[in-house]
Amino acid sequence: MSFGDREDELWEAMKPSFKPRLVSDPNIKYAKHLVNQTGPFATRGALTSLGRTDVRATLARVVRRAPEVLVKVTGRKKGAKHLAAHLDYIGRHGDIPLETRDGEQLATKEDAQRIADEWSDSLYWRQGTSVSAVAMVFSMPAGTDPETVKQAVRETAERMIGDNHDYLMALHTDTPRPHVHLTVQAEGLNRKRFDPRREDLFRFREAFAEALRSRGVEAEATPRYSRGQGRAGTSMALTQLRSRIRSGASRQPTETDLRQAREAMQIALGNAEQPAFVSKTRARWQDTRRRYEAAADRLDRSADHEDRKLAGDVRTFLQERANIETVPDRMLRDAEARVIAARQPARTDPSPEPGVPRGTPPPPARRR
Repeated sequence: MSFGDREDELWEAMKPSFKPRLVSDPNIKYAKHLVNQTGPFATRGALTSLGRTDVRATLARVVRRAPEVLVKVTGRKKGAKHLAAHLDYIGRHGDIPLETRDGEQLATKEDAQRIADEWSDSLYWRQGTSVSAVAMVFSMPAGTDPETVKQAVRETAERMIGDNHDYLMALHTDTPRPHVHLTVQAEGLNRKRFDPRREDLFRFREAFAEALRSRGVEAEATPRYSRGQGRAGTSMALTQLRSRIRSGASRQPTETDLRQAREAMQIALGNAEQPAFVSKTRARWQDTRRRYEAAADRLDRSADHEDRKLAGDVRTFLQERANIETVPDRMLRDAEARVIAARQPARTDPSPEPGVPRGTPPPPARRR
């Protein structure tokens, strides 16, 4: 079925649109490519399938909670020594083989050091320390077949990076989530640098999700707001620090959490207002809800039983997400509870988790 004139409107609710920063962008060529759909943003070859080909299927995966792929840049390695240490880490000091772009396996520390030297030697002419490689991680939820994840990452790398940059891969299965570390040589054969931006990372996510689906694994790549989830607003490092606090490994709240807790307390006391992005997030979700509801109405009028079934799934999805919650919302809820407790001395000060320092935000509720 087709959604007709509303197809573009629904697609925009599920996939992000990127606004190029033409003014003050240090890489003006990159911004122009984004505007003109040329260079890295030109539609080419196999990537044409990543376009707006099946809005209905994407909607079905969103409302039926298909696993979301994760793709992140975890760091940029400067110089041979820094890169060699990273390769030693992802290779677990020789316990996990590193796979090259051609499928060759490197199992020794000497092989990794050789690669680090090769990728860094060509940069000697640059002033200062230059990035030798960009480290990325591709991850899927627990229960996904690790080998399938690795093969999907390899296909993604072949499609998105091609032959211009060398790269190494390492599959890790020592955590519940199978993940692959992909380390890409920064300097390409044509002297172009590999420097993925936000737009590029989303394209990597789409390619990764499509590669998984072609192998029978349901996966999707959508922004948080399209799934009714609040803005994360935290870096990987901050997330890990909070995890250490909750596990008892640390008792020192982060500076970010303390600042957010102070701001939330001022809001709870009526001395301040929520950040502007909170109201914008809610407004965006309400707009997304409106588009989903309109899609459900059109699906209900279809003669196809599967379309009407999908309409019911969309409405169930929306009922479970009446509101959207951000990190400041959770902080404010905790602060309001503390204010109420302080005004009632006979009651014990409620702590969401005994032993967790004040200022650490409560974890987000996980929807199933």
